[in-house]
Amino acid sequence: MPPVVKNLILINVLMWIAKYPFMNMGIDLTEKLGLHYIGSPLFRPYQFVTHLFMHADFFHLFFNMFALYMFGKVLEMVWGPRRFLVYFFVTGLGAALLHSYVTYLEMSSLQKSVAAFVNTPSPELLQAFVKSNFGQYPSEVADLVNNWSVSLTNPNYIQQSTAWVQEIFTMRINAPTIGASGAVFGILLGFGYLFPNTELMLLFSPIPIKAKYFVMGYGAIELFLGVTGSQRGVAHFAHLGGMLFGFILLKYWSKHSQKFY
Repeated sequence: MPPVVKNLILINVLMWIAKYPFMNMGIDLTEKLGLHYIGSPLFRPYQFVTHLFMHADFFHLFFNMFALYMFGKVLEMVWGPRRFLVYFFVTGLGAALLHSYVTYLEMSSLQKSVAAFVNTPSPELLQAFVKSNFGQYPSEVADLVNNWSVSLTNPNYIQQSTAWVQEIFTMRINAPTIGASGAVFGILLGFGYLFPNTELMLLFSPIPIKAKYFVMGYGAIELFLGVTGSQRGVAHFAHLGGMLFGFILLKYWSKHSQKFY
């Protein structure tokens, strides 16, 4: 295993292990090192780098590190350690930048929705707001909506609904983004760019697929999921950002690079 890939995997594994003893000491490494929305009080500039080395659970870590090992080692052997390390961080930071921009647009829209609800609160608006931003529909909110629909002018229900809306808004702006997925998607793009006709055998399908079609298909799926918002809790635009910045960097290097097939 080449040195940069080996050390990146080692750091990620150690950080995943370290978060548990720190949690027992009352220190949440995910909260401190994960990338927060720029408008969040928990945001720190160093999180643009540190979030790349934090993962939610074992499977999140395993699949990212597996892809880093499978594809990253090939790129490092072709480019050398220095260029590969530059590529990893450029794609990882690029993913974070695009994700932060999309999050800014989402939070600006969400803030307007909160202001609109506070100005004209209603059970229907509460129901729609919770469904679109919370994902699940808690039984407490369902009871509140039912009771409030019977007594629309009850100040207690209005106060409770406003508290729910503000709590969801706070939860959204303080939710951290973690994982090396943005850089990993950049690495997938890099592999498909250098070795477009290499056939890959996917784990869930016995049919081989060329790397270029695999990368294009994966990118199209991520774009669809990101635009539709049909899969919550996944930073699809971070994945696309890793691919985008990887492509830009590869084009910049193309005058001094060679395509391999």
